[in-house]
Amino acid sequence: MKFVVVTGLSGSGKSVALNTLEDLGFYCIDNLPSFLLESLADALIGEHAPRFQETAVGIDARNPAEDLRGVPPVVRRLREAGIAAEVVFLEADDDVLVQRFSETRRRHPLTNAETGLGQAIRREREMLEPFLSSADLRIDTTRTNLHDLRDLMRRRVAERPRGEMSILFESFGFKRGAPRDADLVFDARCLPNPHWQPHLRPLTGRDAEVAGFLERDPRVPDLLEDITRFLERWIPCFRDEGRSYLTVAVGCTGGQHRSVYLVERLAAHFRAREPRVLLIHRELP
Repeated sequence: MKFVVVTGLSGSGKSVALNTLEDLGFYCIDNLPSFLLESLADALIGEHAPRFQETAVGIDARNPAEDLRGVPPVVRRLREAGIAAEVVFLEADDDVLVQRFSETRRRHPLTNAETGLGQAIRREREMLEPFLSSADLRIDTTRTNLHDLRDLMRRRVAERPRGEMSILFESFGFKRGAPRDADLVFDARCLPNPHWQPHLRPLTGRDAEVAGFLERDPRVPDLLEDITRFLERWIPCFRDEGRSYLTVAVGCTGGQHRSVYLVERLAAHFRAREPRVLLIHRELP
């Protein structure tokens, strides 16, 4: 049995995530009052009906803070009962959340006559801290469209067999900030930058011309080998600790050349060794 708690900041995509799981066959309950989760857990532990073999619930900050603090212990109890239970936390930058609420004209659930939108978002982050600190998977939707989020939920959550770890390699540009949902971050800005070569500037790290330029500098294969050896050593340790998800991010200045090249090579290497490897280039269309 698989049980997924989907939570996160209002406007970050919880409904999209739950709808995706429902489309993939999960029995989904949105906006479940968190005090009912204990009763649901009791029912799931004793229930063997096929329609509940994959269940997902959405929980958000409309619940009192004291009730939210009781959710992680329930998830742990489900795991102890042999159920593959996990928490998926969705988030986004504050300014993006403000923009989304403005565009949709929806009301944030914590706003009122005394509480503005910015203050409500900050309060929501505080209330959901128990989930953030214990989440199995964090997804930052700041630069993620609906299609990308649905694909992540499908490939990382719904289709991941029990006991397998999903490894995501992500390239990014430091000028737009490091991804907050990364577990490991590597910096490639020490390598020669193809951006300063006019004929390479419009290309990306997936192009042969950029790869050839980078590979002529011995520092590039050296860094690639160092990162590869580090991950080969420590990925089994993450797995032995029961981790279901690992996100490895590699950044350069713009996220177009160096980080893209390295992430492509890392993903290709580990796909031959790991069953579930995904690849994302955050700054590329």
